[in-house]
Amino acid sequence: MAIVLLVLLALAAGVVFWLIGMYNGLVRLRNEVKNAWSQIDVQLKRRYDLIPNLVETVKGYAKHERETLDAVVRARQQAISITDSVVDRAKAENVLSQTLRSLFAVAESYPDLKANQNFLALQEELTSTENKISFARQYYNDATMKYNNQTEVFPSNIFAGMFHFERAQFFEIEAPAQREAPKVSFQ
Repeated sequence: MAIVLLVLLALAAGVVFWLIGMYNGLVRLRNEVKNAWSQIDVQLKRRYDLIPNLVETVKGYAKHERETLDAVVRARQQAISITDSVVDRAKAENVLSQTLRSLFAVAESYPDLKANQNFLALQEELTSTENKISFARQYYNDATMKYNNQTEVFPSNIFAGMFHFERAQFFEIEAPAQREAPKVSFQ
């Protein structure tokens, strides 16, 4: 009788430790998703800080390109103001990326601007930042996938539901044009 009781106690203790491990694993994964999102925020802040300098540099050379410059400033302000959801933030960031591409296309029309050291340095810094944002988005989506998998697979999905571990949203491209391969022309 004592052996049966010890076996049952050991089994119960094993189940309790397993449940604690499952809960802690879900918390770790949720925190990894939050950390990954914070890394995106850091890089986006860096991008937001660079854009006014870039716009001011281009303004001096491209006075009649005011519409493009205003679009970049508006897209930046909109992206900064959105803090609610990953989906809304992704949409705003995609719009900002599109307007920055337009700005660099405008810059191609001004040889003096393309040769300006401030512009070149800002362009290089922004390109570097865009690469870092891309890597941060990749890391965020990887962390989100691991977390979502853990909240959806059996038996942790039951546990996740009991403790309100909700699905995380992926950071996705909204503009179909961004999914297309760029056209390269050597003329």
